[in-house]
Amino acid sequence: MFSAQDFAGLPNVSRETFNDFQSWKELLESWNARINLVSPRAMDDFWARHALDSWQLWAHIPAEAETVLDLGSGAGFPGIAMAIGCKAQGRGRVTLVESAGKKANFLRTVIRRLNLPAEVWADRAEKLIAQPYDVITARAFAPLDRLYGYAQPFWGQSTTGLLLKGENVSEELTQAEKTWISDVEVIPSQTDPNSAVLKVRGLRTKPRDG
Repeated sequence: MFSAQDFAGLPNVSRETFNDFQSWKELLESWNARINLVSPRAMDDFWARHALDSWQLWAHIPAEAETVLDLGSGAGFPGIAMAIGCKAQGRGRVTLVESAGKKANFLRTVIRRLNLPAEVWADRAEKLIAQPYDVITARAFAPLDRLYGYAQPFWGQSTTGLLLKGENVSEELTQAEKTWISDVEVIPSQTDPNSAVLKVRGLRTKPRDG
């Protein structure tokens, strides 16, 4: 099993970054005893299923990116991980969108305890002011065609989408292509051979026929 030591040994994980992930894990364990943030089984495999799965996106964040929008943040995967990366680099800020009040409170607690450059939007994404972000991330938020719809108001010319997708990724891409045009790079997941990271540029709606 991929361990805390394995994660700490990754080339882009500093001691401070590892300590932030460890503190996040401890807060998650404490809160999870009271509210259901993640399943106990998933917590047993935290370092692969949550930490590495989220952190693998950091290698694909453009060097010039300053703003990150994380849709459907839940317990912070991958948004809190991106905020930890921003803290380590001394640049960038993350907006985490989570409409469930208890989860939003958990996210605020993590941000405060870890002193992360992030904020929480505790409402639906549709109510957030439409403006372009440099990077948009999401994991287990919605099927790709719907996810594109949520993301579009925040998509600018230079926006990069980094979307974690599971075993239905091929079907979701096929479905999304009926409505959307995008330049998609499918990157194999580091944590699951049946999953992928979608690196998306140039998102736009398909012109209607006629």
